[in-house]
Amino acid sequence: MTNNTSRQALILFAHGARAASWAAPFERLRDLTQARLPDTRVALAFLELMTPRLPELVAELLAELPEGDVLDATVVPVFLGQGGHVLRDLPLLLDELRAAHPQLRLKVVPAIGESASVLAAMADYCVAAPGA
Repeated sequence: MTNNTSRQALILFAHGARAASWAAPFERLRDLTQARLPDTRVALAFLELMTPRLPELVAELLAELPEGDVLDATVVPVFLGQGGHVLRDLPLLLDELRAAHPQLRLKVVPAIGESASVLAAMADYCVAAPGA
């Protein structure tokens, strides 16, 4: 009999782009976040144009689990606002993933740009810009 345990994952969810270099800041964010959460798997997934896409990443994370374990995953939309991708596309993807994978517990937080502390950090950057 297996001992059902829960594994933690934090999924940074970004749009994706045709230029590979576009992903670099998101990869740095993933790495910085992973360094601060050593007991949580931090991963990066994309809506389109880049891989892994969210369904592929979830399948990979689930494949790493011992049989009977549950994956508790929090999705962080790395978008400045709650536009169509976050309000329509992401919920559809999450519903499909929940239906396909009963050993998956998913939650989603608001888009990163909706956070007051993120906006304050961006304002600090803007204020410190040369010539400001």
